[in-house]
Amino acid sequence: MLPRLDCIAAIATAPGRGGIGVVRVSGGNIALLISEILGKHLPPRCAIYSSILDSQKQTIDQGIAVFFPAPHSYTGEDVLELQGHGGTAILQIVLQRCLELGARVAQPGEFTQRAFLNGKLDLAQAESVADLIDATSSQAARSAMRSLQGDFSKAIQHLVNQLIHLRMLVEAMLDFPEEEIDSTDISQRDTQLAGLLEELKKILRLAQQGSLLREGAHIVLVGQPNVGKSSLLNQLSGEEIALVSEIPGTTRDVIRQAIQIEGIPFHIIDTAGLRESQDSIELMGIARTHSMLEKADAILVMLDARSHINEHDQKILDGLPQGIPRLFVFNKVDLTDQAPRIDESENEYHIYLSAKTGLGLELLRKRLLSLIGWHHEAGVYMARERHLQALQDAKAILETATGEMGRVELFAENLRMAQEKLSLITGEFTSDDLLGEIFSRFCIGK
Repeated sequence: MLPRLDCIAAIATAPGRGGIGVVRVSGGNIALLISEILGKHLPPRCAIYSSILDSQKQTIDQGIAVFFPAPHSYTGEDVLELQGHGGTAILQIVLQRCLELGARVAQPGEFTQRAFLNGKLDLAQAESVADLIDATSSQAARSAMRSLQGDFSKAIQHLVNQLIHLRMLVEAMLDFPEEEIDSTDISQRDTQLAGLLEELKKILRLAQQGSLLREGAHIVLVGQPNVGKSSLLNQLSGEEIALVSEIPGTTRDVIRQAIQIEGIPFHIIDTAGLRESQDSIELMGIARTHSMLEKADAILVMLDARSHINEHDQKILDGLPQGIPRLFVFNKVDLTDQAPRIDESENEYHIYLSAKTGLGLELLRKRLLSLIGWHHEAGVYMARERHLQALQDAKAILETATGEMGRVELFAENLRMAQEKLSLITGEFTSDDLLGEIFSRFCIGK
């Protein structure tokens, strides 16, 4: 038994069978572990074909071993990657051998956490590792890669540097109050603050677009029974997800389906038709419908194009939560002489289509993108809720600062608070609790 090192080990490939499986080890000094498990020393950063040995020097598996000595590795520590066959049993045996030699099982995200703590990544870059793995579209993957390469962090750091420069100017005014303040300094202060706010707003806008790429939008379909909600869900998803019947009340529970429109994930939720009913099962479905509505990013109100909005529809509209964007979809134009179209009236959009034939579906897709605030823009950053909150807080603080220019002490304090909020994004200012929450959501082997 070797002396217990501060080594961590984990299977780095996805669970299940595969052609190749990877076991990753990271620690302060793993030379002894390498010697025992491979029976040889490895040159740095060279792929070496080798047998993987048990305690009796019998071969467990054969594959490729790569040694990355510190600090030139993913974690900043000595890292060993063993690339063998991807069977579930063999990978567990190799991992167990690493544990016998003094390693311990890595916690979720611990490899990336060590990379952050050793200065290989900042916090925003570390989070983008998980976002890249979880990306469900090519746009999301490209955005996550930009953040991993540091584009988002550089933009934030540029803001912080500007704040520091502005704070230096303001602190000088505080430190030397007896000196007459030059009008040039005041003009420079005002110009810098205005530029800061504009740049911050741009970054916030790009981050909000990135948040849509990462999180998507939850869209709830509501309407009377048999109005075509399930047919629309099937058309949007391209497959028969929900049962379609002329019998009212066929859908009695919530049905969820994930789709993509131009690379943006949408979570479409088909719900039970809203009506008065004595059926206890249908009533449970209606109750779930109301629960889903409270959490929706947008609501699609399904209506019959032949009857427009009747009293039953109006009752449904009156019961919808306020403040959530709505889109009115008039279905079954194939049964009328109407053509698919979009009508705009008093900031309301009415889309006429056929969920049965698919006529007008493209109009709906484009309007859905607009409804959630998506627009094509270069340089979108993959952002999380905490990033948006920090940017919004910093923006609010700087906007407050514009009203405090006459009181230099308060103005300087606002600038300090704004810098602190921005520093939360990259992890220059953070807490252990926040780090634990972030990295606990990673894969075990990452």
